[in-house]
Amino acid sequence: MSTNTAPEARAEKSLLITMAVVVVAVAVIAVIGFLFMNHPDEVIEGQAEGTSVRVSGKLPGRVIEFYVSEGDTVHTGDTLVHIHSSVAEAQLTEAEAMQAVARAQNRKVDAGTRTQIIQAAADMVAQAQSAVTITKKTYDRMENLYREGVISEQKRDEAKAAYDAAVAALGTARSNLSLAKAGAQQEDKESTAALVEAAGGGVAQVKAVLADSYLTAPCDGTVDVIYPEEGELVAMGSPIMSVLKTDDRYFTFNVREELLKDLTLGKEIEVKVPALDKDVKATVYYVRDMGSYATWRSTKATGSWDSKTFQIKARPTENVENLRPGMTIIYKK
Repeated sequence: MSTNTAPEARAEKSLLITMAVVVVAVAVIAVIGFLFMNHPDEVIEGQAEGTSVRVSGKLPGRVIEFYVSEGDTVHTGDTLVHIHSSVAEAQLTEAEAMQAVARAQNRKVDAGTRTQIIQAAADMVAQAQSAVTITKKTYDRMENLYREGVISEQKRDEAKAAYDAAVAALGTARSNLSLAKAGAQQEDKESTAALVEAAGGGVAQVKAVLADSYLTAPCDGTVDVIYPEEGELVAMGSPIMSVLKTDDRYFTFNVREELLKDLTLGKEIEVKVPALDKDVKATVYYVRDMGSYATWRSTKATGSWDSKTFQIKARPTENVENLRPGMTIIYKK
């Protein structure tokens, strides 16, 4: 019986050893496979963007004619649209009329008093001077007669009063002549000059508004969207169209914050534009937190943490032909 037990024990031991070797081999292979297996790249999808400039003006009016269509290439200063405003043109006519009135009033003040008025004042001085001469002679005679006792003191006083009145009238006439020769006061001249300047400002203001009756392209680019139709009324400041700038293209995509270590400011990355089947090098120039609404929340009570989302913008290092805003771009980490 002991003879049969020994072979069985050896066989059982061999089996256990074999199983142990197999388990160890499987474990080693699993570890090696885990260490050397290729982790798939993390793919981040974004899109191409471009700066769009809205064209608007200060003139409310009616769209008369468009000189461009959507998709046209324009250059800075090209005329885009004609807007007409009969109200603004009427305001200009009124402002120019007020300016003419102010200028005429200013010329009148600067010209001084009319010659006829000055001559009349001079005649009044001459008359007053004659009256002084006559009343002086009368008073002198009355004074002599009074001293001789021929007339009463009252008659002498009446002659004296007439003489004093003539002297006062002469002074008044001379003052009026002086005022006529001097013309308007300095304050009046300054006031009319200020009115001329204010009227000129009103004209300039209306002309500045009317200058926007023809709107021009603010930059080189492509007409992206035209908002109103010909014949429609537009309000002051209403956008008429958008021009997509030619030389301003960039890529934008969103990433979790744990990927930011590879997307620092100034970092050069490579993205793929599937629509063009082209790899493009770009430089990161913008990194911004998108706020709490774009936070990846942890689903575990412990052992994990919330991860915020950041927006990344990168500008191509060279011009990419046919790159259009809205095209998908792919960044592989």
